[in-house]
Order: sequence, then C-alpha cells, then structure tokens
Amino acid sequence: MKVSTLDWGIIIAYFLFSFAIAFYFSKKAGKDTGSFFLSSRNLPWWIAGTSMVATTFAADTPLAVTELVSKNGIAGNWLWWNMVFGGILTVFFFARLWRRANILTDAEFVDIRYEGKPARFLRGFRAVYIGILMNAIVIAWVNLAMVKILQVMFPDLTFFGLKEIDIMGVHFSAHLLYVGLMMFFVAVYSSLSGLMGVSVTDSFQFIMAMTGSIALAYYAVKHIGGIDGLKESLSSQKWIFDFIPDIGSDDGTTAQAGNGVLKLSLTALFTYLGVQWWASWYPGAEPGGGGYIAQRMMSAKDEKHSLFATLWFNIAHYALRPWPWILAAMVALVMYPEAEDKGATYVMLIRDLLPSGLLGLMLAAFFAAYMSTIASQTVWGTSYIVNDLFRPFIKPGAGEKYYVKVSRITTFILMFIALLITTQITQISAAWQFILVASGGIGLVLILRWFWWRVNAWSEITAMLAPYFLLPFLLSKKWGLGWDLGNEYAYILLSIVAWSTFWWLLITFFTRPTSDQKLFEFYRKVHPGGIGWKRISDQLPEVQSDKGFILMFANWFLGSMMVIMTLFGIGKLIFKQYNLSLLFFAIAAISAILIIRNMKKIGWHSIVE
Repeated sequence: MKVSTLDWGIIIAYFLFSFAIAFYFSKKAGKDTGSFFLSSRNLPWWIAGTSMVATTFAADTPLAVTELVSKNGIAGNWLWWNMVFGGILTVFFFARLWRRANILTDAEFVDIRYEGKPARFLRGFRAVYIGILMNAIVIAWVNLAMVKILQVMFPDLTFFGLKEIDIMGVHFSAHLLYVGLMMFFVAVYSSLSGLMGVSVTDSFQFIMAMTGSIALAYYAVKHIGGIDGLKESLSSQKWIFDFIPDIGSDDGTTAQAGNGVLKLSLTALFTYLGVQWWASWYPGAEPGGGGYIAQRMMSAKDEKHSLFATLWFNIAHYALRPWPWILAAMVALVMYPEAEDKGATYVMLIRDLLPSGLLGLMLAAFFAAYMSTIASQTVWGTSYIVNDLFRPFIKPGAGEKYYVKVSRITTFILMFIALLITTQITQISAAWQFILVASGGIGLVLILRWFWWRVNAWSEITAMLAPYFLLPFLLSKKWGLGWDLGNEYAYILLSIVAWSTFWWLLITFFTRPTSDQKLFEFYRKVHPGGIGWKRISDQLPEVQSDKGFILMFANWFLGSMMVIMTLFGIGKLIFKQYNLSLLFFAIAAISAILIIRNMKKIGWHSIVE
C-alpha cells in the first residue's frame, strides 16, 4: 500500500476544514458556559441528531462490527442492536423532558430533582465518577482502536525515528504518540468552538465517515463478484446471512454450534433483550437518555427539535449505518479467512482494495470518526467537571468568561488522563463489559426518577455504589465464585441488577423523601405526569401535566418496530430478497403512520405538524 500525494492532500484538507469550523464558532462559544456547552440551546434537530450519530461512530465501531460478523454472522449484532428499545423509549418519554428541564448537564438534574447534602454529594460524585473516570475509559478504548488502525496501515511508523518512548515509566508506542497528536488537535478545536462547533464538525465528519464506509463496501463487494459472488463465496456458511440468532439450550451466555452460528442461551436472550437495555449505564445508550445524548437534547431549539433529533439518531444509528460495515466484514471473511485479529481485517480491506484518492478519503473518514467521538466525549466530560464540580464546589460565583477558560483548560487535562489510561488497556471488549456490569441496576433509577416522586438522592447513590460490593465476589477466583466476565456475562449482569435493585429500593424507603416544596418546584418545571406523581399532581391542579401514557407506550413499541423493520428491509434489499424487503418496509411505514396518529391523539400537534 502506498499513500499518494492526492491521499495526503485529502487528509490535510480535512484537518484544515475541521479547524476552520472551530475557529468560526470560537467567538460565539466564548460568551458563556451555556453557549460553550449547549450552543445557546439553538441546535436544529438534524444537526443535534447527526451529532449524536457521529459521536457513536468511533474508530473502533466498524472494527467491532467486523469482529461480531466474523464470529457470529449478521445476527451477532444483536449484542448492540438490543439497545434500540432504550433509545426509542428516550424518544417518546424523555426527549421533551430533558429539553423542558432547562439545565446545562444531566448531572445538574440532581439539583432540580433532589435537595440537601445527599444531593450535593451525588452531583459532585457523578461529575468525578462519570465525567472523569468513566469518560476517560471510553476515550481510552477509542484511542486503542485508532492505534490498531495505524498499526495495520503504517506498520513501520516511527515518531522522529523512534519506535517507542518511555516517559516517567509509562510506555508509549510511536502509533500511540501520533494518536496523542490527534487528541491534541481535537482538544484545540473542541476547546475553541464548544458544542456548536463540535456538532457542526460532527455533521461534516459523519458525512465523510459514511461516504468512506459506503465506498469501501462497494469496492469490497465488487472485488468478489458483487452480492451474488458474496453469496457463492459464503455458500458453505449460510448462517452468516441470518438476521435472527439461533436460540440454544446451553448453560453459557453464548456458544457456537458446530457450523459456527451464534447460539444464544435463553438466559442470554433474556439478558440482552429483556434487561440490559434498561438496567445498565452505557455511553450513548443511557436509560432515559443521558451524557452527550442528553446534552444534544438540551441544546435543541425546542421540544419538537429535541424529539426529532433523538428519533433521527436512533434510525440512523441502528437501521442505516451498520450495513456498509456488515458488507465489508463479510467480504473480509472471504479474503482473510485465516486472520487472527478479525477486527483488523476491516482495515486490511482499506489497505488492499481502495485506489488513490479513495484511500485518502477513507483514512480521513477514520480520523473523522475518531475525532468526532473524542470531541463530544471531552466537551461532555468537561461540562461535568466545570458545571457540576468546579462551579458549585471549588470556585462558586466566578464570572462566565472564567468558567469558559477553565472549560478549555480542563479539555486538555482530561485528554491527557485518557492518554495515560490508554497505555494500560489491552482489550476493548473487556472494558465494554466492565462498564455494563459495574452500572447494573442504575438504569431503573435513571428512568423512575422522572416518573416517581419517591425516588431520592440516596436511591441513585446506592444504585451507583452497590455493584462494587458484589462484583469482586462474583469475579474473584480466590475469594468468590470466580465467574468469567466474557463467558458468564449474562449471569453476572443479572446478579448485579437484582442485587442493586434490592438495595436501592430498600434504602429509598428507609430514607427521608425529598420535601414536597422541592417536588412541587420540579413538577411545575417539568410536569412529566403519570401515576407515580399522583400525590404531587393532585396538589397542583393548575399544572398541565403530560397525558396519554398508553399511547406513548404504543409509540415506543411501534417506534422500535419501525427501526428494526427498516434495518431488516435495507438488508433484504441489499441481498436481493425483494419480497421480504417490501414487507419489512411496509411494516415500518405502517408503524410510522400509527405513531403520527397517536401523537395527534395525545395532543402533540405542534410536534407532528
């Protein structure tokens, strides 16, 4: 592989354009923290939603999908497709509420919902735990994926002639140092432009990343004779084309049958489809919305734009975006059947198949996917550190210009911490699973705090801390059960969820509830409605609360069906199964029509018209 002058020109042009966007928005972002973190709450739905999609399209995403397809076929993607149920729940139940809350970060929700010392502790603890620790781990695994890409594309890369460098006892490879330079570039433009610049850059980067992915899929499929050639090449492994996983009766979470097809145990199926999507915290798929997803919802122009942004995100994320990666992954199975690192075969396709120009575009697309995620993670994490730790606890009462300055400095510090953590991580999948089980049980609290008055600050504190009292026992081979996180993930997650739920419910009823005065303030501001607020709403008859919860649940089911049927319809169209494709698209269209009808019945005319 040779990177031509044209390729380098495309890559350099991409970096210059990204910086130009940041420079253009830097003046607006510097006005105050509301402008820096929430773009003055003026994002249209298509920018806010596309920014969500771009953020979840990291450098590791196509590699991870390639690995899933190589091991378990198309159906292997249900390990993340299941989260669509939580995403659509956010669309119809939470998007409007987040915009209505009129807060800067999702951690600030603590201030308008709870009170007293427990609330102050919870807000600060969330800022450190999620804004720094969890956020840095996420950035670190994205860094690790980018290192892998550079290792495949540029195996002989050196940093000023050195293959590796030790700095204060920490080992940095040349590839990681170049990733560090990219992080520095991201820190510059994200610290200059804030969320508006990051969101606009995200939209540009998403278009680039998807264009490159589609181009790679086209060249890859063409290389082996088109879709018919792909089917013929994998004719001995027809299970790869199955959209639905095979259900087995094994005792483990997953197993591969003799033909290689993924077999989910009933326990695993229940865990993925019935528990994981609502029980665990995961960046981009938080139950009830949260993190950078909530940040985009809160930055939207109004409730209508907030809802449509989240709906567009779920359609693009689950139904549209995966297919170029899946097709490339299937071709990689044909071309590199003996490769040990299946995820890296996606990068091998780029190296071996793309002509000059497109190679540069695809490399720029990978940089775009990487940088959009890093930028959003840092702006989001910095918002926690400044708004929920620095402003209320370290230096309250300072001017807005001062907090923007601190925000920009904090961006660089957070990236440096993440770079150090990157040197200590070896497996991305293990980091994913750890975050999911370590947050097991918190999801239900994050949902119910909007719709049940009795949830208090102690509920969230307990749900966040409880997993760490059981997890060491489950994983320890010397002092506990010695369960393996990879092979017995479903059992571990179910145990953690049951344990955490028991304790947070117990603590909730044994601690003092939030005062009525605070609950009245929250209900007047957000007016979520529902039976869980009846004790409060009965005392506030003048407040017009949300109604039509049965139809909202119907829309959740129909919305999930719409996205899944669109996903299947596109897949069947690609594989030339036209009758099934038409059927799936028809179901998706009917679901969309029913959703609009239900929204009008509820009274959401301003949203659907």
